[in-house]
Parts: sequence; C-alpha cells; structure tokens
Amino acid sequence: MRWRLPAKALGISAFMWVFFIAYFHLLRHPVRPVLTMPLTALDRAIPFQPGWLAAYVSLWLYVGIAPGLMPSLRQALVYGAWMGALCLAGLACFYLWPTAVPPLPAGTDAGRHAGFALLQGVDAAGNACPSLHVACAAFTAVWVDRLLGAIGTPRWLRMLNGLWLALIVYSTLAIKQHVALDALAGLALAAVFALASLRGPAPAAGPRAGR
Repeated sequence: MRWRLPAKALGISAFMWVFFIAYFHLLRHPVRPVLTMPLTALDRAIPFQPGWLAAYVSLWLYVGIAPGLMPSLRQALVYGAWMGALCLAGLACFYLWPTAVPPLPAGTDAGRHAGFALLQGVDAAGNACPSLHVACAAFTAVWVDRLLGAIGTPRWLRMLNGLWLALIVYSTLAIKQHVALDALAGLALAAVFALASLRGPAPAAGPRAGR
C-alpha cells in the first residue's frame, strides 16, 4: 500500500474528479424524460434509516483500496481502465435511460439529519439505475479479495472485505438513495466487468514485478 502512495492517491482523485464531472452533467441535463424507479416489497420493508449514511459514504474510501494494493503502476493502470469502462457503461445507461428514485415517504425530512443536506447536493437521487454506488463497490470487493488472496492475508481480512461490501449495498437502500432494482442492476453490471477483468493472471505479490 505504501509503494508509490502519492501517485496512487493523485490518480484515484483525478479519476473521481473526471467521473463526477460527467455524472453531474447527466444528472442536471437529462436528454429524455426521467423515469421514477418502482418500489419492490423489499424497499417497502426497509424503513428510512439515516444512521446508515456513514456506511454509504465509506464507498469513497473503499474504492481506493484495490488500486492502492496494486504492486505495479502498469497493473494499477489496467485496473483503472476496467473501472473506467464500468463507469462509462453506467453513464451510458444514465444518458439513454435517465432514472430517479421515488421521493421519501410523506413526513420524512432527510434534511434534518446530519449530513443529508450535503449528500443531496453532492449525490442527488437521480442517475439511479444501475446503481454505480453498488457497482463500484462490488467491482472493488472482487478485486480486493483477489489481491488479498495473492498476498496470503488471513481469511478474516477477506471476510471483512465482503462485510464492507454488504454494508455499502444495504446502506443504499436504507438511506433511500437507491431502490432494490437499482442495486440488483449495479451488481449485474459489476459482475460483467469483474469477470472480464479477472481473465488475466493475478497481480504479483510485490512491487518489483511488472514495473
């Protein structure tokens, strides 16, 4: 993780900056009527739970783990290309099929909870399906698991990685930023790109390989 940490941190930040420029442009300028996603029985069963906001925003830390663990610049760039392709596919869906989540139930004021006013300004409840929040988390989880396995870490670390993913996915439903269909579509999108990206050999366990 310490190997070329400044370069990795700069690259991850630049990636997010470029992504959010495109994301917000599509959010604010939809080219077609915005479709409100339907609720499922699961959505109705999960109440609005503002306490899950911390798990939701933890994605922006979580997505840096996999590229941070990459043992070479070349492998980090390849990983970034696959993540970029996943994000482009999601943005294409938002362009061709703008979607949004239904409003919160009557009487629910998310703005009175700490952090939600900021969240609505940074990640408004549009560009809903597929959930790129879930897709990026799932893609990250697959690669973190692979990297942890390559360096022989204890099993509990890999289990913690899976738990973190589960918490992020659930949080998207608990704070009503997404509905179940959004999350399911995000998992499917991640599966497509994760399976394609894993066809190559596993990254080497140290920074000497593949510089």
